[in-house]
Amino acid sequence: MNEHSFDPGISGSDYLAEAATLLAHDDPFPGNAVVPPIYQTSLFTFASYAEMADTFAGRRKQPIYSRGDNPTVMEFEARVAALEGAEAARGFSSGMAAISSTVLAFVGAGERIVAVRNCYGDAYRLFERLFPRLNIKVDYVDGSDPDAVAAALPGAKLLYLESPTSMMFELQDLAHLTRLAKEQGIVTTIDNSWATPVFQKPIRHGVDLVLHSASKYLGGHSDTVAGVVAGSAAHIKHINDQTYSQLGGKLSPFEGWLLLRGLRTLPLRLPHHMKSGLTIAERLKAHDKVERVNHPAYSNHPGKKTLAGYAGLFSFEVTEDVDIPAFVDALKFFRIGVSWGGHESLVVPAKASLEQTPGLNSMARFGVSPRTIRFSVGLESVEDLWADIAQAFDKAKK
Repeated sequence: MNEHSFDPGISGSDYLAEAATLLAHDDPFPGNAVVPPIYQTSLFTFASYAEMADTFAGRRKQPIYSRGDNPTVMEFEARVAALEGAEAARGFSSGMAAISSTVLAFVGAGERIVAVRNCYGDAYRLFERLFPRLNIKVDYVDGSDPDAVAAALPGAKLLYLESPTSMMFELQDLAHLTRLAKEQGIVTTIDNSWATPVFQKPIRHGVDLVLHSASKYLGGHSDTVAGVVAGSAAHIKHINDQTYSQLGGKLSPFEGWLLLRGLRTLPLRLPHHMKSGLTIAERLKAHDKVERVNHPAYSNHPGKKTLAGYAGLFSFEVTEDVDIPAFVDALKFFRIGVSWGGHESLVVPAKASLEQTPGLNSMARFGVSPRTIRFSVGLESVEDLWADIAQAFDKAKK
């Protein structure tokens, strides 16, 4: 398969079937409620001194304070852990809270991280703005090149992956890279927000910790900001002990409830995003104003084999005679805005993003072309979306 061939054969049916019952079926909740209750409380009291002492000492399990464990949030964490094939998970108030708490739990002053290039922009800003103050060094590599990763790993404490990467959608061979890391005792993490556990299960390929911006497909309705990390019970306990309660990025009960609601339809939404996204990507690939489509469907990289399907997020590069601001402004169904994974379609032009945070801009650092445009294809009619794109191209001629 060459670089730009189209492969519609991935269905993800096994993962979808696995997720469908897990997310739709519940054991009875208190009072035989059909959905989990919202435990909108800041603390949980004890019936006696002995209960408090036993709980504090770990001899008894009970929520204490909603900055730690809350039953609604714990239900969400349990669902994500089960979806990822992990032993445990921890929810956070944002994807960045999950990333920062996870990385800082395993990396200390004077130590080093290896991260893939084209990583999420705010993760890059964390690595470049805060970590130098903590004397933590970050080396960036082409994650699609295992030799480059292998050369950078010696002496590192943590390997930070995204497959596919932000904006450019480069893939990594997860099994190969995690094997290289494990040989040197290096903790591996991956941001799996794009594929979700429905289309990719990194733990099955050796990754230690799986991160999500739950604001994206897990929530699915653009009404929640949240994050989560899943992994072994020992790794999650280490995060709890080292950073979680101290940094305070806790997930609220109401946000946890919204996420549980969003998860119910995840196996139904993702195939629609995939089908529409692939249709738009294929038509863009054939358009005379498009030079390149950055979509994992057109990759022949070994990392593609871990994907059981494709999200509706990808980018493309337009020809020099396209007026990008005019094209973006002419779109009617694609709203101009960051984030992705909701019901609505969105557009982000790299030309505008390259002006954000000068000196701490991942797109500028890794050479993203200003002619790159990112689409998040939502749940609207794909024919309406394509008609919108076609008329926008007509209005964007220089």
